[in-house]
Amino acid sequence: MMHRRLLGAAYAALVVAGAVSAQAADLPTRKEAPAPIFVPPPFTWTGFYVGVNAGGIWTNGGNASTTIFASGFPFLTTDWPNGSIGSSNSGFIGGGQAGYNWQTGSFVLGVETDFDGSSLSRSRSFIGTSFIEPINGFTDNFSANGSVRLNWLGSTRARVGWAVTPDNRLMIYGTGGVAYGGGSAHLNVFDADNGWFWSSGSNSATRTGWTIGGGAEYAFTNNIIFGAEYLYYNLGSRTLTVTPNLAASNFFGPTVFSSTKVDFNASVIRARLSYKF
Repeated sequence: MMHRRLLGAAYAALVVAGAVSAQAADLPTRKEAPAPIFVPPPFTWTGFYVGVNAGGIWTNGGNASTTIFASGFPFLTTDWPNGSIGSSNSGFIGGGQAGYNWQTGSFVLGVETDFDGSSLSRSRSFIGTSFIEPINGFTDNFSANGSVRLNWLGSTRARVGWAVTPDNRLMIYGTGGVAYGGGSAHLNVFDADNGWFWSSGSNSATRTGWTIGGGAEYAFTNNIIFGAEYLYYNLGSRTLTVTPNLAASNFFGPTVFSSTKVDFNASVIRARLSYKF
């Protein structure tokens, strides 16, 4: 009898344990949720930036026409044909830039200012037609030489760009605005027989004009941007008018003069490296 009671109690315990196990299986587990996957936001060109640039600058020379005129001595008047202040010449340009971009969709609108130093310079020399000097009867001629140098160049420009890749990191753009530059120019004319000369001295000035161009930039990181661009600058023209020294003025009169018109323009290709904040 006792044996049957023990078997019954054991069976009842097994039944209860199975029921508890079944209910526990239905309870929610305490496993940790999977870690969230971080998706970085897409790159945007919006923001301020500063940087440096370096490249080359060249010009096709400037139109130049040099004239010497002596009132009362028409046979001394010389009008040298159009030429150029030097042949096509090139130099180094380098400096820095700063600006701000604003992006909506793939469209990028910005404003930028830059300031560069330049090594560009041009020169010209010319020997005029020989003539008989009226005092001593010697064969004489006039010669001229001049130079133009660009020391610095800057601009303030609007930029209109387009992000051409799905990640927004490659942008092409057009740009244009106000340009300004500074340099020096001079013109000297010499009389070979008498040693008289006309000189403009060294004329340093700041000039303003316009610039237009375009380029491309790529954001290697959210902060480091590399690019390249082309710009054409036009700073107008200037006429250098020179007067004779005292000896030539006393002989020819105060109406003697020499002048040369010079055009100021240049093309620039440069690489850019910028830091975007």
